[in-house]
Amino acid sequence: MVETFLESVARLDMGLTDVLDIGLVTAVIYILLLLIRGTRAVQVLRGLIFLALVVFFLANTFNLPAFSWLVSNSIPALLVAVPVIFQPELRRALEQLGHTTARINLFRRQQQNPVITAVKEASLRLSQRRHGALIIFEQETGLQEYVDTGVILDAAVSVELLLTIFNKHTELHDGGVIIRGERIAAAACVMPLSTSSLSDSQMGLRHRAGLGISEVSDAVVLIISEETGQASIAHNGRIIRRQDINRIDAILHAFMQNRSGRRGDTP
Repeated sequence: MVETFLESVARLDMGLTDVLDIGLVTAVIYILLLLIRGTRAVQVLRGLIFLALVVFFLANTFNLPAFSWLVSNSIPALLVAVPVIFQPELRRALEQLGHTTARINLFRRQQQNPVITAVKEASLRLSQRRHGALIIFEQETGLQEYVDTGVILDAAVSVELLLTIFNKHTELHDGGVIIRGERIAAAACVMPLSTSSLSDSQMGLRHRAGLGISEVSDAVVLIISEETGQASIAHNGRIIRRQDINRIDAILHAFMQNRSGRRGDTP
């Protein structure tokens, strides 16, 4: 009787271990999918899965020794290539995991934010004047390397200053403005250009630069088109066109708050 009971307990322990094992694997896969959701890595991952299925089918259906040898010897190279392919996503994931200490974030507050209010007012006037603008809101990922490429300002955010910076006849209108907290850190900053294909012919270098910085950081980027006066938002490697400038403050608030929410309320 005792031996039977111990055997039952052993089987129960093995069952719980299996459940825990499967649960951990499922959690890891789910977290990885959340991290790459909405990024270019999704398309790459789909291609890799399709290729793996084709290779598995061929290797197990037909007797192809040369092909099997090629596949088996290519696996080590693929293990090196995958981190290179997914480098932006891995970098963003590691940065998110590293943010374990809670800090007060300016953009999480529900009340009207003077920085975003000034950006909205400036955006309305820039749009009316057909002056292009590229405004980057620094979040958790530091942008000092891009601040160093521009003209250091460390100035309070104001409508007049933004209008002056992005005036076509000033030396600072090319490049982006980086806002750090409540101050403009620098202007005329050089941003990395995205390699993604932009279907809309009206999106030029300014949009490509805004999308590029959103691919390598968690920054929220506001882009005002010089040709059309329309506003776009770039974040997490995606760009959303034709935003209502009259509601750009609410839209920016939503992006900031969603960003904080996805980090588990850790700003």
